[in-house]
Amino acid sequence: MRPLAGVKVLDFFWVAIGPMTTSYLAEYGATVVRIESKGRPEVLRNAPPFGRGQRGPNGSAYYANYNANKYGFGLNMSHPKALEVIKRFIPWADVVTENFTPGTMEKWGLGYENLRQLKPDIIMLSASMLGRGGPYSRQPGFGPVLSSLSGMTGVTGWPDRAPTNPYGAYTDFVVPRFATPALLAALDYRRRTGRGQYLDISQLEAALHFMAPLLLDCANNGHEPHRMGNRHAAVAPHGAYPCQGEDRWCTIACMTEAAWQALCRVMGHPAWAQEERFATMSRRKAHEDELDQHISAWTQNWYAYTLMHTLQQAGVPAGVVQTNQDLLADPQLQHRGHFVYMDHSAVGRHPVQRSEFRLSKVAAEHRWSAPRIGQHTVQVCKNILGMSADEIDALIAERVLEVDSAEAEPLV
Repeated sequence: MRPLAGVKVLDFFWVAIGPMTTSYLAEYGATVVRIESKGRPEVLRNAPPFGRGQRGPNGSAYYANYNANKYGFGLNMSHPKALEVIKRFIPWADVVTENFTPGTMEKWGLGYENLRQLKPDIIMLSASMLGRGGPYSRQPGFGPVLSSLSGMTGVTGWPDRAPTNPYGAYTDFVVPRFATPALLAALDYRRRTGRGQYLDISQLEAALHFMAPLLLDCANNGHEPHRMGNRHAAVAPHGAYPCQGEDRWCTIACMTEAAWQALCRVMGHPAWAQEERFATMSRRKAHEDELDQHISAWTQNWYAYTLMHTLQQAGVPAGVVQTNQDLLADPQLQHRGHFVYMDHSAVGRHPVQRSEFRLSKVAAEHRWSAPRIGQHTVQVCKNILGMSADEIDALIAERVLEVDSAEAEPLV
């Protein structure tokens, strides 16, 4: 059973937020056809790491992680006949997705109003940086720009240093958690009413939900947050502490007096912990530098995992600062099958992260690895668009269609 079998997606998404969104759909049975071009490869195709040490648009493991189960359709959108090809997809498609700068799809004659004339119940999802309308709606950019605009960069880092962007295109990893349920809701609405609709998602506004406590504090109390490193505004100890080994750390967060007393017990009730300056949360916060020095001197004699398990068993919130190697070997992730290993002609054998939820009656499926550019062009033209071999050959000769020279995967 594939819950989304029969759902058909014409996918113009690119970079991370888009492919992550449609990867949920493809995992659970939707047919997703990605529109791409060799002339202007999708940004993620040139993002490291590259499999087998070979840089190239088909060798990015980053791209491969978010595009399994999808069909790769090569189309030169700068060619006048490209629009005719896309229009043949519309009666087939249930959903059209894109995250270009607003106005791009309209320039091609593929805006929502154009599409609904061809198929009145079509669903279209646009996920631009700032949403449609307003003075800055056409501002281009990527995740690091949105991290800054959302205020995340301003509160990340150390108080005596410049702001630091969260890892990677951080907001790209946030938005799909909003976009996917919105799409599913639109599909359900269409099933019940027969009506399609247009979904306009602002990546900035989605990201702001993850800044809600700080925004509320500013709006209600006039308080502007500042960078605190790993510290908490009202809690101590709260930080990452050194352990044995190279660059090994364990985080400790004593949010309550009970957790602090449990930490003291594990430490053996050292004399310094009995001092009046560490007697209450507020006093520990006032003497946080000295507190962290004492705790660090103690933790550096422990192996990180031993410390974490010992503290957790005592009732102290603690966690190892895991490396990527740690994550790939993590027994909890292995138990849940989070990493699915796939073989790709250019990337080689690589892990793909499956969806973070498990449905009780059906499992996610990973049927084939991410497509090369144009890998499924011919099959899609035949099986979905109903083109003859002569028509396909002519469009390839005119450089409208783009195909991959390697053997294509069978259409499932």
